[in-house]
Amino acid sequence: MISRRSLFSAGAAVAAASVSRVAMAALPEPVLQTSAATAPPLQPATGRPYRPVVTLNGWSLPWRMNNGVKEFHLVAEPVVREMSPGFNANLWGYNGQSPGPTIEVVEGDRVRIFVTNRLPEHHAVHWHGQRLPNGMDGVSGLTQPSIPPGKTFVYEFEARRPGTFMYHPHADEMVQMAMGMYGMWITHPKAKHPLIADVDRDFCFLLNAFDIEPGSATPKVMTMLDFNLWAWNSRVFPGIDTLNVRQGDRVRIRVGNLTMTNHPIHLHGHEFEVTGTDGGPVPKSARWPEVTTDVAVGQMRQVEFIASEEGDWAFHCHKSHHTMNAMGHNVPTMIGVDHSGLARKITKLIPGYMAMGERGMADMGEMEMPLPDNTAPMMTGQGPFGGVEMGGMFSILKVRRDQKPGDYQDPGWFRHPAGTIAHEWTGAPLAEPTRAPAPAGDATMNVRKPEGGHHGHH
Repeated sequence: MISRRSLFSAGAAVAAASVSRVAMAALPEPVLQTSAATAPPLQPATGRPYRPVVTLNGWSLPWRMNNGVKEFHLVAEPVVREMSPGFNANLWGYNGQSPGPTIEVVEGDRVRIFVTNRLPEHHAVHWHGQRLPNGMDGVSGLTQPSIPPGKTFVYEFEARRPGTFMYHPHADEMVQMAMGMYGMWITHPKAKHPLIADVDRDFCFLLNAFDIEPGSATPKVMTMLDFNLWAWNSRVFPGIDTLNVRQGDRVRIRVGNLTMTNHPIHLHGHEFEVTGTDGGPVPKSARWPEVTTDVAVGQMRQVEFIASEEGDWAFHCHKSHHTMNAMGHNVPTMIGVDHSGLARKITKLIPGYMAMGERGMADMGEMEMPLPDNTAPMMTGQGPFGGVEMGGMFSILKVRRDQKPGDYQDPGWFRHPAGTIAHEWTGAPLAEPTRAPAPAGDATMNVRKPEGGHHGHH
């Protein structure tokens, strides 16, 4: 459980800079968190009971009860986020982190959220997917005046329906979201729900994209497509924590997408069902078994499965470039090109020069080549058998029969039973493959060109 005392830092000073001492007495303390580790679930001590979620490389925001109202305090501010060990980014976020803390409530709760703006520009928070009074929707200029720097606004509404939601800015959205401002919102059902199952483990995280030049620390907010860092909760592999579960657990994973493209999220070793979307629980008649679900821009997807298979199972975005870090976009393909002679000449001018890419890019994960300061290696991460050669949107589902209920500690690498690991064949030599003859007429290909060449064709 997260202790309010252990997370309380200079939060009171942060809010005191924006409101008077008299007003401060009416505000819940703004709890801050800067650790990038996955925090244990925040067990509810007040209000309606529920089974809390675990935010991957994040935490849930504590609250106070005030005359039956659940009160939270968000602080919008510049933050430094460790995206992976040794690589920090200058981002904007909430309460010390990007993404901001997960907000957990129960269906029917009256919720009051104080938002203190410590950004250098105005701000507003949109409660993505919520049904609420129009003036609480959080669209700057349309449903409310912007929150000026140094001021605190308050939002209040009822959490009317259970589900998986988000919060994010609707003020200078292009800049503020590109800088890392968003968070998860989970509304738990108040009673047994025919479409919402009880689960043993409940994880959540947001998908993010950044364009941060190697050696720098601040995102390029004008980038539209060519992002070079793909992250889960502003972390890139191997900085993304593993999802540790007990064999036989019913597991729920909630994913939200606030990047500029879709992400096919794929799980190895198990089949799951999509049980919820932004609109609420999916009817059982509309569910089917799947191993990949596409999460489009601005969408939430909630998947569930039984962790029946022991092992260390890959869990990642299936766009191949989204499992790499610090991607370059104007790099020529050198596969099959022998440039060793050229490399020798360059080495005379640039000692330590390495020729790369003529056999593929796996060498990048093995070479201990110098990198600019504050840069994540493109492909990295070590497994029990060598380099994993991954980055970006990649983690591991660790299923263990001896993992205790409620224990989220990393159990280490899986110990494979004898005879269950792929290995080199050492038996009789394999016969040479027989090549089938090419069908007649395939030696050449006749192409019919339009008369007059390509003029007039588009």
